[in-house]
Amino acid sequence: MGSVVEDLRAVLPSDRVLTDPALLEYHRRDKADLCDAGVPLVVVRPRSAAEVSAAVKVAAAHGVPVVPQGARTGLAGAANAVDGAVVVSMAGLDRIVAIDPAERIAVVQPGVVNADLRRAAAKEGLSYPPDPGSWESATIGGNVATDAGGMCCVKYGVTGEYVLGLEVVLADGEVLRCGRRTVKGVAGYDLTSLFVGSEGTLGIITEITVRLRPEAREARTLVAVYPTVAAAGAAVAAVTAAGHVPSMLELLDRTHLRAIEAYRPMGLDTGAAAMLLVATDTGDHAGEELAAIAECCRPGASELYVATDAAEAEALTAARRLAHPAMEHLAVTRYPNGRGGLVVDDVAVPRSRIVDLVVGVEEIAARHDVLVGVVGHAGDGNLHPVIVVDQADPADVARGRAVFDAIMALGLALGGTCTGEHGVGVLKRDWLARELGPVGLRVHRAVKAALDPAGILNPGKVITLEPAPGGGPAGTARVEMRPDPAAVESRA
Repeated sequence: MGSVVEDLRAVLPSDRVLTDPALLEYHRRDKADLCDAGVPLVVVRPRSAAEVSAAVKVAAAHGVPVVPQGARTGLAGAANAVDGAVVVSMAGLDRIVAIDPAERIAVVQPGVVNADLRRAAAKEGLSYPPDPGSWESATIGGNVATDAGGMCCVKYGVTGEYVLGLEVVLADGEVLRCGRRTVKGVAGYDLTSLFVGSEGTLGIITEITVRLRPEAREARTLVAVYPTVAAAGAAVAAVTAAGHVPSMLELLDRTHLRAIEAYRPMGLDTGAAAMLLVATDTGDHAGEELAAIAECCRPGASELYVATDAAEAEALTAARRLAHPAMEHLAVTRYPNGRGGLVVDDVAVPRSRIVDLVVGVEEIAARHDVLVGVVGHAGDGNLHPVIVVDQADPADVARGRAVFDAIMALGLALGGTCTGEHGVGVLKRDWLARELGPVGLRVHRAVKAALDPAGILNPGKVITLEPAPGGGPAGTARVEMRPDPAAVESRA
């Protein structure tokens, strides 16, 4: 047996095995700030499931970690490398294998970009609804690995609801096919759902069969502006309590409105405390439905405006998609020379507790004197408090850490979860352990041990195989944002 790199080059074409230092540095991490990342030993860029299998078999024989990566647009450190790892980049598996209009399914490789699948489906009069904010660059494989969501989730659900079948390379290099292509099918354990959201810790996804829907009708869109975030939250609660199911129900607070306007001027009301963006796509009934939703949004609103055409509606939706890059720009402007960083929370709470969450986040931010913007999918209770920190100032990072922990604790106290769509990665691993409890954690570890007994697949992410000596989770990847039990907020 030679070295890992030598053995990889023995089973793969030479252009698939890369060791250039600049390339290794480039593949260290995803977009999550303040999560540590190691330096990989080598980056492998396979072009087929067989090549992924060959790479994993070499890594398994040497007992070295394997970290799968897609477009690295994630916000929880799930794609961060660990020292000495074999990074398996799925960018080369980027084919749309087939679209079957009659069966309303598509078969794609994991490197296919979300927007490209959506456009290809549209040519067949079909749609693929999941639309994460980074849909123009995020890949389907990464979406499946994190069970990503997006703005349409309030009506159409998250990625996992569209995954019918998978091809997966397991920790020993064997290739598993699970799931189905039929409309119905209940044979055996639901292994497909097990891999969805597993963030590369149970296997490496090499092919995905997804469900498609008939193309949505043209959406009607409204904007409501509010003097307080709580008033916007109350409007969301009113919409859901009335039984309406809009195709989009998004919230942006003042920090995000100002950040978007500074990043790309669009005439947004930067004096407002919050804005709701609501859409319906029910065709002939859309106007009637939007009018009913408007009545729920009108109380407490300082302004309410209905888009007059599709172009105007698309411009408003584009503003929402700019939220994250605009906040990145704000962080860079506020703390120049590479100091500005973002920590993105991803809390989902019962929709009846949205007001408690947004008011609580405001109180936490004020108490710690940290800038926090709130944006998210208010229609399904999934909000993203975005914490702006000076990464070069330990005291400021410590305040950001305290805010992150307090928001996480608040979300759990309100009956929510530590992640609605971004995944766990390393950023929320310890909070997941708290959410699961001892029994849930034991079951998770049992599943991980059964599929990856040596612990080589994306180690340190989601959960760890064994407790650390001190009693907490163990892992090879160190996380900067640690839960602070003293930060727990009790607002339930």
